[in-house]
Amino acid sequence: MAEIKMPSGHVDQPVIEDNRDGTVSIKYEPREEGIHELYVKYNGEHVQGSPYKFTVDSISSGYVTAYGSGLVSGVSGEPSQFTISTKGAGAGGLSMSVEGPSKAEITCHDNKDGTVAVSYLPTAPGEYKVSIRFGDKHIRGSPFIAKVTGEGRKRNQISVGSCSEVTLPGKISDNDIRSLNASIQAPSGLEEPCFLKRLPSGNIGISFTPREAGQHIVSVKKMGVHIQNSPFNITVQEQEVGDAKKVQVSGTALKEGKTHGENTFTVDTRNAGYGGLSLSIEGPSKAEIQCADSKDGVLAISYKPTEPGYYIINLKFADHHVEGSPFTVKVTGEGSNRQREKIQRQRDPAPLTEVGTNCKLTFKMPGITSFDLAATVTSPGGVSEDAEIQEVEDGLYSVHFVPKELGVHTVSVKYREIHIPGSPFQFTVGPLRDSGAHLVKAGGTGLERGEAGRFNEFNVWTREAGAGQLAISLEGPSKAEIDFKDRKDGSCDVSYKVDEPGEYRIGLKFNEQHIPDSPFKVYISPAVGDAYLLEVAQFPDSAQVDKPAQFYIRFNGAKGELDARIISPSGKTDDCFIQNIDGDQYSIRFMPRENGVHNINVKFNGVHIPASPLRIKVGKDDADPAAVHAHGPGLGSVKTGAKTDLIIDTCNAGAGILAVTMDGPSRVAMDCTEVEEGYKVRYTPLAPGFYYLSIKYNGAHIVCSPFKIEATGGKIAEVGAQETSSVTVETVQKVSKSGQKQGPVLPNFKSDASKVTSKGMGLKKAYLNKHNQFTVHAGDAGNNILYVGIYGPKGPCDEVQLKHKGKNNYECWYVVRDRGDYIVIIKWGEEHIPGSPYKVEV
Repeated sequence: MAEIKMPSGHVDQPVIEDNRDGTVSIKYEPREEGIHELYVKYNGEHVQGSPYKFTVDSISSGYVTAYGSGLVSGVSGEPSQFTISTKGAGAGGLSMSVEGPSKAEITCHDNKDGTVAVSYLPTAPGEYKVSIRFGDKHIRGSPFIAKVTGEGRKRNQISVGSCSEVTLPGKISDNDIRSLNASIQAPSGLEEPCFLKRLPSGNIGISFTPREAGQHIVSVKKMGVHIQNSPFNITVQEQEVGDAKKVQVSGTALKEGKTHGENTFTVDTRNAGYGGLSLSIEGPSKAEIQCADSKDGVLAISYKPTEPGYYIINLKFADHHVEGSPFTVKVTGEGSNRQREKIQRQRDPAPLTEVGTNCKLTFKMPGITSFDLAATVTSPGGVSEDAEIQEVEDGLYSVHFVPKELGVHTVSVKYREIHIPGSPFQFTVGPLRDSGAHLVKAGGTGLERGEAGRFNEFNVWTREAGAGQLAISLEGPSKAEIDFKDRKDGSCDVSYKVDEPGEYRIGLKFNEQHIPDSPFKVYISPAVGDAYLLEVAQFPDSAQVDKPAQFYIRFNGAKGELDARIISPSGKTDDCFIQNIDGDQYSIRFMPRENGVHNINVKFNGVHIPASPLRIKVGKDDADPAAVHAHGPGLGSVKTGAKTDLIIDTCNAGAGILAVTMDGPSRVAMDCTEVEEGYKVRYTPLAPGFYYLSIKYNGAHIVCSPFKIEATGGKIAEVGAQETSSVTVETVQKVSKSGQKQGPVLPNFKSDASKVTSKGMGLKKAYLNKHNQFTVHAGDAGNNILYVGIYGPKGPCDEVQLKHKGKNNYECWYVVRDRGDYIVIIKWGEEHIPGSPYKVEV
């Protein structure tokens, strides 16, 4: 369906023609001048880029005009085209420019009929400004804004480090290395974390990327205190500083390439000083990258794409583009015949929740018993309570709780004591603090594995991300049928069906940006066949490291081969030992080698049985991502070139694998050291823009991860494609000093005691055995608790009564039984109100 909104506000219908090749043409004869909007919808949903804007002129011959899709929209990595008509416009210079998120090469072709065909190649998604001038004046409608989408683009990246190494004075034991952190300050004031490592000589050294020549100061601290000999000075020579201009690259593979083959080019960094080399390649397929280092410092880099089209290669040395980067490469050859299907749905904001109302979070998990599900909710103040789980319909469950305070709550949902995919969830009570793709979550078996010929399901939770457009794409050996059910509470159920087995990629985008961990790689197995008949029996609740454990499989008459493998939390795969017990029953034995949650893949004739993968806890796996919290200046607004830090509090979260990843416009030098309450992560951003910091504990995002961080300031590194930096540590168990917080936590009050007023005789003079009265007015003083205390010659007075009259106005009376001087104390929260303490004579 298509309609056009005219400048006058009237709506007009264009003509839609089916081209019978999977495309349609939209034709329209305009009747008004000015900016029009074209709305194109499919199944009631806007197609990508809709509404499109275009300008209509009524210009007599002799004016320069431009028209074509390249002035409105485009796809990154594909040429965008438009035409300029100069018929009868006389002599005058024609000039063009394209500005946007990437460098766009412009080519022009004179059609010799008074028109010029123009093509430009945008290499990154975003808004591009196309300016066309004739005789130094913008033509009508210029500059045009073209929206370029990153449809179906895949990227891959590698980094090869070469750092300067300096020996540290003094002796340091291996144990100390873990609790030390080092940083280096350059002459310009730029301060970055640097890394400690044991050198071949046995001494401890620091390694860093020198960015400028001159005297640098190195500080090495333990728990915030300088160690012996720290800080010390080192001098960096001019020739040691990494210089991208001195890197030499050669090879035709930077201009053109072939699919399904190695395309190789060389990079020579021998004369360019010290610096890390980072390479990313983006295009219609995810190209495999290989890097071979010959001993003489020349690198041979090859890439292997599987689809033809334009690819963009970003090559940086010491965080600056080498000469010619980013390179645009035209890849030709056979594609891999992958099919792509996509649907889009508008997501409305979920209804706002308030303190004291019933809040719910729903999820679909077919084929389980609700008896094994449990949920807890932790408030912003740190109080955890059990939540109720109800089965709404077969396989659909909802968690219910009534919040007592505003802010971000943590909802943990566990099945057999293991977090379900997506848990722990962030749930904001009251207005949302942020919005965007980084707050969307997805989880369910359909994102882990699937089966050909039937619907595979997963959940998407967009509640925390606000309103926007959710796009779901599936790419693989066969076309997909995608179905979408909105649960109207900020969550939805997505199911898809494909006909061919093989590897598929599921892309989930919210407002044109990938959600965390998207695209998901899913292996679709052939239709299950007899695997449905297999049953699991006597599966253990838990297992121990280096101790054999076993369970049984009943075939129930199925014929075929059984295969079982165990996958550890670190990703190592090991075969299980399978033995026939009698006729139809087999035992499967396995020996776990590490603690944590293991997956056991049980396949029959190469197809997962319905219960596979089976999950089992090994050892005392008490690593709980829901108990990990992050705080500190490094999560707020940060400055480029300045070292900033954040604390990841792992108290009472057990021991596990902590993985911290930063995606953004530049790589960041990042380190992680142990502190009393957990771990301190320090990093220095080198380019302005938005960074996304993911914190995962044993593979699951902690609540609020990924965090969106804005860096402002100058560019120390050049911006190319998104860059990723990460650090991983095996944590040790931490317990908070105060132990677990007992009882409820006080709300965070916002109040001002200086705005409280009080009056009444009872604040000046009091009479024995009588009601002595005064009033307190705190209507303008915010919210808090009123405390009144009266103390006399023999201790507290006998009777005090307080009555709230509404709108923070209070009435108070007291009775005294002894003569003498009394003190009346009135506090609004922790602070005395003006005039308190009062002296009262009895």
